[in-house]
Amino acid sequence: MHPSRNALTCPPAVVRLSAAGLAAAVAMAAVLTSLSLVAELQSGSAVLVLDVAAALLGCALVPPLLLRRGVGAGAALGVLAALSPVATPTATMATFVVARTQPLPSALTVAAASTVAHALRGLWRPYPGLSYGWWLLLVVAVHAALLLAGTLAQARGQLVASLRERAERAEAEQERRLQEARAAERTRIAREMHDVLAHRLSLLATYAGALEFRPDAPPEQTARAAGVVRSLTHQALDELREVIGLLRDDGEAADPPRPQPGLADLERLVAESRDAGMQVRLRQRCAASPTLTEAVGRTAYRIVQEGLTNAHRHAPGAPVTVDVRGTPGEGLDVAVVNDRPGGPVPVALGSSTGLIGVAERVAVVGGTVEHGPTADGGFRLRARLPWPA
Repeated sequence: MHPSRNALTCPPAVVRLSAAGLAAAVAMAAVLTSLSLVAELQSGSAVLVLDVAAALLGCALVPPLLLRRGVGAGAALGVLAALSPVATPTATMATFVVARTQPLPSALTVAAASTVAHALRGLWRPYPGLSYGWWLLLVVAVHAALLLAGTLAQARGQLVASLRERAERAEAEQERRLQEARAAERTRIAREMHDVLAHRLSLLATYAGALEFRPDAPPEQTARAAGVVRSLTHQALDELREVIGLLRDDGEAADPPRPQPGLADLERLVAESRDAGMQVRLRQRCAASPTLTEAVGRTAYRIVQEGLTNAHRHAPGAPVTVDVRGTPGEGLDVAVVNDRPGGPVPVALGSSTGLIGVAERVAVVGGTVEHGPTADGGFRLRARLPWPA
């Protein structure tokens, strides 16, 4: 229930009766009405026809009261009680049902109508052995109790419905978060696969191309290139196996993951590209510091890896400069710049997913990234990463 909403205008509780429940309620009203009619017959009622008519009409108004939650039917039953005590069971039932299913103003209207009707009937058909004052007090007390019981039952029903709705909403929210977590994990794994394999496969393609286009190379050089191809293939398979291990959900024990690369591995990364025939110059001007987090170091490594991979693909033969500099408190700058390729630029087969992955990684650690062509026709990938003092 909204805290600013007036309690008198709250929506009524929804009460659904099955066919068996409706039949039981009508049967109970009919039994109580019959007992009242029998009591009037035994007391020698002078208006027997009126009592029988009130009994029949009262029982006929019970289904509309229960099915439609009708205020009109409840008020009619209350007024009917002014004519005959036989209508008292159905009139009191109407007070409770309306209080249970309708807003408080409607319940007050039906309860007031029934109270006044019983008070009027007590004037011309007094209850034997009971003074009018006690009769009036009893009528007011009974209707107040019915009104309170119905209102409390409605409030409880609304509370249960609200709690059920909150539970369903919380369950749906949990499911949504679970789906988002799964999607994020899949994205992370896909990005990791791209970062890990793209560089290896680019180097592998370079060496394979050399073997294809230089069949007349000396046997030593061919054997060396074939050995590098075999080594790169094994490395790519090992890294692919490690990434696929993240997808295992069968509970089997996987091999412990290898340490993630960082700034200390840049020399090895550049050396692999140099071995593949690239002209790579590394300028690394940053001292080791405990404040440089592992995530930032790994992100810097992936940026350089992506820059070298793009240079392999789109600017073969062009010189590449890797510049890594920074100090604690000022940040870490990572830049990979390749010159314009001397020959024709190959058609790009990628979909820029690597650069998108780099941007996501940099955003996670709180840095910024930019990339684009240089003035002389080359390409620059540059990022600035945080480095606490």
